[in-house]
Amino acid sequence: MDLQYFRLPNGIRLVHQQQASQVAHCGIFINAGTRDETLREHGIAHFIEHTIFKGTEKRNLFQVLNRLENIGADLNAFTSKEETCIYASFMSQYYDRTLELFQDICFHSVFPDKEITKEKLVVLDEIRSYKDNPAEQILDDFEDFLFTGHPLGRNILGTSGSVRSISRNQILSFTGRNYQPNNIVIASVGSISFAKLLKLVARHFSDQRAGSCTLDRAPFIPSGAASKSIRKKICQVHCVIGTAGYPFFDERRIPLALLNNMLGGPILNSRLSLALRERNGLTYHNESNYTAFSDSGLVTIYFGTDPAQYERALDLVYRELKRIREQRLSTLQLHTIQKQLIGQIVIARESNISTMLAIGKSYLFQNRFEPVESIISKIEAVGSEQLLTIGNEIFNEAELSILTFKP
Repeated sequence: MDLQYFRLPNGIRLVHQQQASQVAHCGIFINAGTRDETLREHGIAHFIEHTIFKGTEKRNLFQVLNRLENIGADLNAFTSKEETCIYASFMSQYYDRTLELFQDICFHSVFPDKEITKEKLVVLDEIRSYKDNPAEQILDDFEDFLFTGHPLGRNILGTSGSVRSISRNQILSFTGRNYQPNNIVIASVGSISFAKLLKLVARHFSDQRAGSCTLDRAPFIPSGAASKSIRKKICQVHCVIGTAGYPFFDERRIPLALLNNMLGGPILNSRLSLALRERNGLTYHNESNYTAFSDSGLVTIYFGTDPAQYERALDLVYRELKRIREQRLSTLQLHTIQKQLIGQIVIARESNISTMLAIGKSYLFQNRFEPVESIISKIEAVGSEQLLTIGNEIFNEAELSILTFKP
């Protein structure tokens, strides 16, 4: 079904996909994340995601948490480098209740000092949990390594020192700058009619005064490949290889997504999985990922292996990258990787919550949402020559940075 869209006079955007289902999914998306923090605010976007539920002008912590949980709904939130999202899944008759709570916590949270003090302990424990997992920590550390000195490189959680230094005044300053109507999208997938949904959104959000939020995001300028090795008390070698990728709006994003999926996506027959695990038994886990930001991107390859097998595993990774740069895909190979990615996208769109999150993010960054049919057409239009060109642009060995954790 087609998307329906409306922009409130204060600037808040509403986008809805009507679906026949007892369960609805709705989220409020704020165009503000880790890269919008000042250096002194490191970790504050994520910390707000935690503390925004801790009480409002008319509700205490438990009243906020119980408002949806007591009707069986699922209330959640996440923070990325460029966005913050509060979302919920609930039975369709509770749209009014959900939207009212969203408005209350987004615009009327009071961030009590005692709750800030307690939540710092929670986030510090979250940071320690990542440090206990080198396979996760190295991916965050690689971003800091690749985007050295740029806000895109900052760990979303912040550091122990930066989290301890966060104050209520800093929180109010950050939300005051960024939690403005012109910086917000409300996305919904559910059985409610658009007319009724619009009335509810207008009822709860129209009184919010129009503010002016102008994002001032410094562009990232790559400075060349680098290599770094860190000694840790671990058993495996953990390795990440990567570089900057194409931004969210770039036409080459879909061909790169095809290459990434073929190389190390969530498929059992990816090239990395076959080379490292199935043929040689060198790794339990390996993957490649491509993340598009509004003005840049990130491509990473990860594997963990026994120290004695590290050089061999690394050589196999570089061999696969050389194949991508030098060997043109046959018609059958191209058709196969196109079908794989198309299948994954279509299956993901079967999940209404995934669709709602995708709609919200897309409208937040480009004020439109591309139908799955259009994406499929673009995937099917990708040619082998184009993949060779992009493979040489992205997977040029001389331009790849590498970070390793070694025992």
